[in-house]
Amino acid sequence: MSEPLTTPGEGFHPHLHDTQDSPAAPLRTRLHHVRADALDGDTAQSGGMRRFAAVSGRTVGSEKLWMGQTHVSPATASSDHHHGASETAIYVVSGHPEFVFVDDTGDRPEEVRLRTAPGDYIFVPPYVPHREENPDPTDEAVVVIARSTQEAIVVNLPGLYALPADDTV
Repeated sequence: MSEPLTTPGEGFHPHLHDTQDSPAAPLRTRLHHVRADALDGDTAQSGGMRRFAAVSGRTVGSEKLWMGQTHVSPATASSDHHHGASETAIYVVSGHPEFVFVDDTGDRPEEVRLRTAPGDYIFVPPYVPHREENPDPTDEAVVVIARSTQEAIVVNLPGLYALPADDTV
């Protein structure tokens, strides 16, 4: 037997209904259910992408985590950018997005392209400039993103280049 679906605003125990005498549960003492149709599109953006927050300080009161979806339009690429001090984990839901960065660990900096498929994961360390591309001419790529900061940090850049190790732009 499955539990009924919760509705936005319900407390920790969705099968128990709040009475008018009981105050709403504080943000930090209950679970939060964010429905797919309730994602917050008022987020930092890069060209060619649409980011939607699910879990953030603003949506659920998180203090150390941001999680949401990014949609990359067909035949497009994001702007070159980094995510500041955030560690970023990416899960590919659909499409075959490509992640591009500059590897400067060798004698000469080299552009690297990571080609992905649904079910793949990508890790982006803090301050690493990169861009996402969707080479498919007809289908959107969708990824789920988790970040180690409360809100989505997006610092758009004029180009794709490796930042010096001590740079905290």
